[in-house]
Amino acid sequence: MATKRYELNEAQWLKISPLLPGKAGDAGRTAANNRLFVNGCLWVLRSGAHWCDLPERYGKWKTVHRRFSRWCHAGVWERVFTALTADRDNEYLMIDSTIVRAHQQAASGKGGPKIRRWGVPEVD
Repeated sequence: MATKRYELNEAQWLKISPLLPGKAGDAGRTAANNRLFVNGCLWVLRSGAHWCDLPERYGKWKTVHRRFSRWCHAGVWERVFTALTADRDNEYLMIDSTIVRAHQQAASGKGGPKIRRWGVPEVD
């Protein structure tokens, strides 16, 4: 099966799957499909769409959002990010000017209106 846009490939999944809750042997309920859930979260976060626009192949959007929120509060995502940033071979770790964009007017240098503080003499 080919990897769809915004989804994890096999190598990426094998790196994070041991870090996720709901595996057989973990306390509590075994997760139905962690990979499908993570791919659904990635779809929303990478596409910039609203949760309610999540494609049906990932499940009900409200259920996916609720589980995403629970994992946030439980620190699951923090554990995953900590493990991924510790890997020196992580190709997505570097952020440079090709990734971060500024608004076109950010380079003009004009700035906004100057506000004078009370009690401070005006400089000529």
